[in-house]
Amino acid sequence: MENLTAARLPRPWTAPTASDPVSATLRLPGSKSLTARALVLSSLASGPSTLAGPLRARDTELMAGGLQAMGTHLSISDDERWLVRPHPLVGPAHVDVGLAGTVMRFLPPVASLADGRVTFDGDPQARVRPLGPLVGALHGLGVRVDTPPTGSLPLAVLGTGRVTGGEIVIDASASSQLVSGLLLAAPRFDRGVVVRHVGPPVPSAPHLRMTVRMLRAAGAAVDDTTPDVWSVEPGQLAGRGWEIEPDLSGAVPFFAAALVTGGEVTVPGWPHSSAQPVERLRTLLQAMGGEMTLSTAGLTVRGTGAVHGLTADLSDVSELTPVLTALATLADSPSRFTGIAHIRGHETDRIAALAREFGALGADLTESHDGLEIRPRPLRGGPFETYHDHRMAHAAAVAGLAVPGIELDDVVCTSKTMPKFPALWSAMVTGKS
Repeated sequence: MENLTAARLPRPWTAPTASDPVSATLRLPGSKSLTARALVLSSLASGPSTLAGPLRARDTELMAGGLQAMGTHLSISDDERWLVRPHPLVGPAHVDVGLAGTVMRFLPPVASLADGRVTFDGDPQARVRPLGPLVGALHGLGVRVDTPPTGSLPLAVLGTGRVTGGEIVIDASASSQLVSGLLLAAPRFDRGVVVRHVGPPVPSAPHLRMTVRMLRAAGAAVDDTTPDVWSVEPGQLAGRGWEIEPDLSGAVPFFAAALVTGGEVTVPGWPHSSAQPVERLRTLLQAMGGEMTLSTAGLTVRGTGAVHGLTADLSDVSELTPVLTALATLADSPSRFTGIAHIRGHETDRIAALAREFGALGADLTESHDGLEIRPRPLRGGPFETYHDHRMAHAAAVAGLAVPGIELDDVVCTSKTMPKFPALWSAMVTGKS
């Protein structure tokens, strides 16, 4: 099995330019968000579970590795079906979070249920990602967590094998993962948990709805009827079969290629009822000049020969910001994106990085605290720094479809969520597999 969590050497890559409209049917890997949640819920269940069509990428291998380190039995040698057998969680153990927000925010609450010390650390940039609210919430639940004064990585959870649970207040405005991590482990707490968010709106609301939906599918009793309050009752989680649908955020750069080139891209195997924000994406792409249809053939996006500017609050789908920014630089009118202040704390400060890198290619971008304004003008080729951020690489690839000579300093960073991205992208552009 290829070890995607091993040290990776950056590899320069020139984004291919499209000479014709793309026309492709692409089988993309499973959703990272669904895979991560299914792994956690399966490790806390009362019986074995399977994941059909999971994502094998750096982030999900780190999640699997962290759970294995705490005692969960996993068989992930088969790319198409993973088997998870729960086992009592124990320490001492060490969890490498890499640069994965899901690992650094989902597994400390799980570690609080382990009997023993579990340490967490990751890539250098991971040490500046917001964890303080989660650490404070765990302290409020009576869990001992040792951290630097900044409340960030590296940290250690000193579990006693059980958590009493109860009611906590948290400011999750930096990331919905801060809430999801607590909810996923809560059925195993003696009293469950009531999480109350106080602060600016929680971003990425669809991911919270995904968490609640999957908890209920595993047998948990969850009440989310009160805004900004989530209540999870204590109880057993059932082992089950999880069908992991294709990854929407991973598909977006390919869909964007249809808009840029006036082509058509289909991702087969898409369910008619999706846990991911397909309808929100449909609205955004239609506004920018695309057409999206869901049929028995899959999820298809067609370009109409023009890319239009867009004014939108992206707080619920902030992971799409880099690719939408690339589209906006190629549009026929200005764009303005707001509600994305929290992406300054992602793999890099994405707002600043997008303004800097596209600005170096000739784009006219202005950053604000919580967004970007993009005024299209002709772009030129040149170096593009990814900051080890897979979504920055996706943005550069989209722009490169129309602008020759965009040279990424590191395309291997896409292995975080899609190890075969460079090959899939090149095959789509050239029409050669």
